[in-house]
Amino acid sequence: MLRKIITFCCVCFSASIYAQIGGENTYQFLSLIASPRQAALGGKVLTNVDYDVTQGLFNPATINVEMDNQLALNYVNYLGDIGYGTAAYAYTIDRRTQTFHVGATYINYGSFDGYDEQGNPTGTFSGGESALSVGYSRQIGYSDFYLGGNVKFISSKLEQYTSIGAAVDVGLIYINEYLDFNAALVVRNFGTQITTYAGLQETLPFEVSLGLSQRLEHVPIRWHVTFENLQEWPISRPNPARVTSDLSGNQFSENIGFFGQLIRHTIVGAEIFPEGGFNIRLGYNFRRGEELRIVDQRNFSGLSAGISIKMNKMRFSYTHAKYTSAANSNFFGLQIDLN
Repeated sequence: MLRKIITFCCVCFSASIYAQIGGENTYQFLSLIASPRQAALGGKVLTNVDYDVTQGLFNPATINVEMDNQLALNYVNYLGDIGYGTAAYAYTIDRRTQTFHVGATYINYGSFDGYDEQGNPTGTFSGGESALSVGYSRQIGYSDFYLGGNVKFISSKLEQYTSIGAAVDVGLIYINEYLDFNAALVVRNFGTQITTYAGLQETLPFEVSLGLSQRLEHVPIRWHVTFENLQEWPISRPNPARVTSDLSGNQFSENIGFFGQLIRHTIVGAEIFPEGGFNIRLGYNFRRGEELRIVDQRNFSGLSAGISIKMNKMRFSYTHAKYTSAANSNFFGLQIDLN
């Protein structure tokens, strides 16, 4: 069984090795951060196996019985006054079939003023996209490996153009309870458009990511390391704004070496008191920090920080993420224990 899983992941990786990222795909909202906890830990965490029912949206292999009858609602005040949010719920039917997970993601781009090719106003229009998912996870035999999958139905409307698509996520996680160490491999957004906007078939934001995490033995901290977008190398391109010149006037483009490419795939995070009623979360996204930084000016791009407070059967979460000196995002989340 494990050999088949590895083969499947390799096939997906090979088929999409030339896949592009950064706005070159349709349904790009599928790659947005799902919750305040994700955002605080750098943006992409694959290895949390606990009460956090929203985690199942990003890695279906983490769906577990602790999520039973948990409902999560998250909202983000994103860049440019764009609003988006997620919702997730899990229910355990019995110990044998374990837990089923349902989730929803939506984004509202707001209203825009429309003009024709001559510059004449044509009125206002809006845009929005949504996705509905159903997920399930199961232990592989009596091993420490768990396999999970999400099936997603996607709907998009941009002005008068509409599109429908479908995709799947496949996750594999290794859980070592003795070392309190988790490792996960996730293939996300493997799918296609069913109907296109205007007859042009576009690709989805396919992604392969690897995550590691461990709770320290004598310190109440869990560290996280995620390597994102492994399907593409190199991930970064020289920035034209960072061209340098020598004394003779010769210009040189930005040189991004092997380490520079590797670090742009990396996200790090730490959660203090991960199992307590009060959490402090910190993260750093190297790619965001490098690509959005301003030369010769410190603006802390890539940093994120958040807290979580549990009160009775409700847990409130908040995260502030730094993008540029002119743009930040605030993430709000509420999880309710319905048991």
